[in-house]
Amino acid sequence: MISSSVLESRLGPVRQTYASTTDFPPMARAYTEVSQVVRESGLLHRTPWFYGIVGAAIALGFGGVVTGFVLLGDSWFQLLMAGALGILFTQVAFLSHEAAHRQILASGPANDRLARLLAGGVVGMSYSWWNSKHTRHHANPNRVGRDPDIEIDTISFLDADAAAARGLRRLITRRQGWLFFPLLAFEGLNLHFHALRHLTGRAPVDRRWTELGLVAARFALFLTPVFLFLPIGMAFAFLGVQLAVLGVYMGASFAPNHKGMPVIAQGAKLDFFSKQVRTSRNVSGGWWATWLMGGLNYQVEHHLFPSMPRPHLAQAREIVMEQCEKLDVPYTETTLWRSYGIVIAYLNRVGLAARDPFDCPVSATYRRA
Repeated sequence: MISSSVLESRLGPVRQTYASTTDFPPMARAYTEVSQVVRESGLLHRTPWFYGIVGAAIALGFGGVVTGFVLLGDSWFQLLMAGALGILFTQVAFLSHEAAHRQILASGPANDRLARLLAGGVVGMSYSWWNSKHTRHHANPNRVGRDPDIEIDTISFLDADAAAARGLRRLITRRQGWLFFPLLAFEGLNLHFHALRHLTGRAPVDRRWTELGLVAARFALFLTPVFLFLPIGMAFAFLGVQLAVLGVYMGASFAPNHKGMPVIAQGAKLDFFSKQVRTSRNVSGGWWATWLMGGLNYQVEHHLFPSMPRPHLAQAREIVMEQCEKLDVPYTETTLWRSYGIVIAYLNRVGLAARDPFDCPVSATYRRA
């Protein structure tokens, strides 16, 4: 295995890397070979027993929150229930993500229906908006101009975007690494905003009214008891905590996957195996990281085999690592905390482009003189 420290020693300290066509030698058979081993090992077979257990555990969690909400009544301890809801909604979002990738049920349409129900009816997201965005990301991870996950959305992931920042966004961009996790507290609200904007916009939306009905029912079912049985101030605090926990938990689960990994230039041509492995980062930790991150800790394997069920990703990891070692393709895996450090350092480095080129201690001294 080639660890993140070795990768960084090759690429230099955490920095933005634009890959050229000469950086990635053609390996047309790399993915075909590893894919054949994976299929023969049965790792693409569905695991309904596992997702049944996960679904039952989440349902029990919601039951516990509802019971706690009723028993606590008018008490600020309700904020604990709000935090628990944020965690449970994120776990449901993980399941929706897996259903969208055809990991749970046998047929594609059944997975689509399940993903739409969980995203809109439970989490309050637009499945059609997210699925379009996520599909483009999987096709071209970290590729400039094609991966929507590195486009501007308050945070700048490219030097050019940081340099073009103006006004409030420029102030944020200058310290965006340190502000990244605090800003995630607003990501839950941002996801709801994008859902409503997408579903009420003029562009064509697949099953628009189905999704609107699910999202409306979700908010009615969730907000009515909160604002009916709690004092108005406590109700808003409850909603704020729930949204903050949802945003931070979801953002902290997705952030380690690609941020700080090589960014691919628009014109670069590289094979599927290299593209997916070189731009993805795994998080070590085994079973606890898998439960915490909904399988996103095996990001390399997930990008190579998007339809692989969560329980099989660990086994696939060994197969992929062996192929990477044979072909000398960097396989990146690090701890969760180390990955956060890499993300913060990378965003801070990109954010330098938004600062005054003369804003340094030496130049400031001469200006004052």
